[in-house]
Amino acid sequence: MKYFLTGLRYLLATLGTLALLVTLVSVVPSNEWWVQVLGFPRLQLLVVLTVVLLGWVALGWPAHRRVRQGLLLSLGAGICVQAFFLWPYLPFAPKDVPDAPAGATTRLSILVINVLLKNREGERLRQLVQSVQPDVLLALEPDAWWAKALRPLQPDYPYRIERPNSDAYGMILYSRLPLADTQVQYLLQDGVPSIRTRLRLPDGRQVTFFGIHPTPPVPDTYPDGVGLRGKALKKVTNAVQQNERPTIVAGDFNDVSWSSTIHELTRDGDLHDVNLGRGLYNTFSARSWLMRWPIDHFFVSEPFKVVGLKRLPDVGSDHFPLYVELALPDK
Repeated sequence: MKYFLTGLRYLLATLGTLALLVTLVSVVPSNEWWVQVLGFPRLQLLVVLTVVLLGWVALGWPAHRRVRQGLLLSLGAGICVQAFFLWPYLPFAPKDVPDAPAGATTRLSILVINVLLKNREGERLRQLVQSVQPDVLLALEPDAWWAKALRPLQPDYPYRIERPNSDAYGMILYSRLPLADTQVQYLLQDGVPSIRTRLRLPDGRQVTFFGIHPTPPVPDTYPDGVGLRGKALKKVTNAVQQNERPTIVAGDFNDVSWSSTIHELTRDGDLHDVNLGRGLYNTFSARSWLMRWPIDHFFVSEPFKVVGLKRLPDVGSDHFPLYVELALPDK
């Protein structure tokens, strides 16, 4: 028993030290990709720090009172740092986008899913779309196989933008609503498209829709994109600032809700995060219950309100689909 307790103490000490070190580095402003990545697992770090603190309290270790107090204060500070970032997304925090009134009649539903390039379970996604019946479907990462797999849905979605690609940055938009002034833009890198279009609602009003999928903060298919995600979102921000219509920005941002680049987008673009006050909605990775964080998002301008926000079941991808239903006040 003595050796077990000793081993447990050293295990807690190691975990606590690592968690505190990652917490400290994660709040350092930096464009280094490995520093940005350390800001992703804030919920996991919060859990580790809490478990270590409770373990040290239960074991009464270290024996020296002042040393124990200093370590517990350090752990408590680390917990407060992580909680500071996560608190605004909890269901009992204030909602950044208000709930829609029960009688709202002008509604718009959108389904975003990163299909995963090598995923070949097209039937599961088609069944989900047919079940949910979104007004707009934004599929990210589709190649030519996925473009073909989605074709059975076309009778219900007469308005389409298709840019399949074999390098994991394809994009397909299906819409029941008429599209206007559609532009496929390459914000910084050839082969990494974004979609800008207008959706005409049944009452005749038009809203602007941006579908984006910037490169992640780690080296991947486009290693030159490391550190450019913020610049790509800055271009989206500039476009939003020049737009006078109600605006929606949606997609796989390869970035967590609480990052500095996301905050710049919402602040400078006068956009609002539908997650705030509703939950984390961790969409990636669908293959690991332990390592999950929110990187698929919906941001909207006023006067949009939220009817519902859901993370939908797995469709064979490494992302869960994310669904939102929005409402606009009557004219």
